[in-house]
Order: sequence, then C-alpha cells, then structure tokens
Amino acid sequence: MFEAIIAAADRLASEPAVRAVVLHGEGPSFCSGLDLMSMLSEPAGLPGLVERLQGGVPTWFQRAAYDWMRVPVPVIAAIHGNCLGGGMQIALAADIRIATPDARLSVMEVKWGLVPDMSISRTLPRLVAIDVAKELTFTGRVFSGEEGHGLGVVTSVSADPLASATELAAEIAGRSPHAIRAAKRLYDQAWNGPVEETLALEAELQRGLIGSPNQLAAVAAGMAKRDPEFTDPG
Repeated sequence: MFEAIIAAADRLASEPAVRAVVLHGEGPSFCSGLDLMSMLSEPAGLPGLVERLQGGVPTWFQRAAYDWMRVPVPVIAAIHGNCLGGGMQIALAADIRIATPDARLSVMEVKWGLVPDMSISRTLPRLVAIDVAKELTFTGRVFSGEEGHGLGVVTSVSADPLASATELAAEIAGRSPHAIRAAKRLYDQAWNGPVEETLALEAELQRGLIGSPNQLAAVAAGMAKRDPEFTDPG
C-alpha cells in the first residue's frame, strides 16, 4: 500500500494534464492507519521497520504523505469514517481537507509509544497553534470532523465529502493551470519565509504569468463573459 500510494503521487506529479487531485479512501474509511502488528509479523519484522527510517529524507514512510505536498496541483482530501495515525498524516499533506461531521480523526501514534513521523512537522504547524498540536499528539485522542473544522485541521465539513471535493476540484480545474500551480508554489514556499525571499518569489511568479497565453485567455474570457479555454503545461 505504501508503494502504491507513493507511485500514485509520483505519477500525478509528472502528468501535465492533471489540474487537481481528489484523494479519498475506497470503503468505510479514508484510512485507518498503519497495521503495526501486521508489519511486525512480516519476515523482516522490527529491523525491517527501522531500516525504512534510515537513509536520506524524506524516508519511505514520510513519502506516503509528503509526496502529496510535492504534487504541483491542488490536492483535496475527502475524509469519511476513520482517518487515524498515518492516514491522518496523509490527509494533512493535502492542500484542502473536506470531512463528514462524524469522521473520526486522530494523531494516534502515542498509543503505540511512537511519535508521528510522516512529515507532520511540515503540515500540522501550518494549520494549528503549537499547543493544539501538542494536545492532539500527547493524548492521541479521537476527534470528530466537526471538531477538526473548529480546530482548523479540517477545511470544511460535508455530508458527502467526495462529491464536495470533486465539485471543488472541477472549479479549480476551470482556472488557468499555470496560475494555480504558481499559487500553490507561492504559498508552499513562502508561507513562513523571510520577507525579502517571499516578495521576490511573488514577483518572479508574476513575471512568468503576465502576458502568457493562459493569462491572456483568462482576461479575454472575462471581458467576453464566457468560459476560458486553457492549455496545460508542456
């Protein structure tokens, strides 16, 4: 499953015609997290798990979540049922999270005597204050999608998150793909960066957009009050 998730993110990141991604779980849950006992029962056992944590970063475990941050287009997680542990960290790596009010979410690793290590240090701090992140991590408690929305972990709640996510993805896909990719890059790289670097990145990205075919197409469509037609990145 880890290999398949990583491969899917790699494929989508390299496909120029992709304009938005909806990430969801088939079945009763988004993702119930790592089956630790099953992994420990594998022939490699505990040494095999430790080996996956060695070497360069992101590690194999981190890539299952972090690689979604590296997809250059918006990723929307549609959350239902359980979203626990590693599953929670995959959802946190999405740009937007839409959950059912009764979805069950948890940063659950402390239950197994572990810390969350699937790139949560790059995701959760951008969503909540440090005291909230610590409380969720120290307790490992399960909270609802509704509470998650109040905390800032969930972007919005919906009775049908997959339909809502698909509708949002379609709306995003109707915008200039170059502008959308540039906007994601701007926020991901500049959210907490130094003033000089972030302002420079704004200007750099804008220079690449102004007068480009898709930017002119957006202006022309707006003036004519019609839907624009855009070309995908080459």
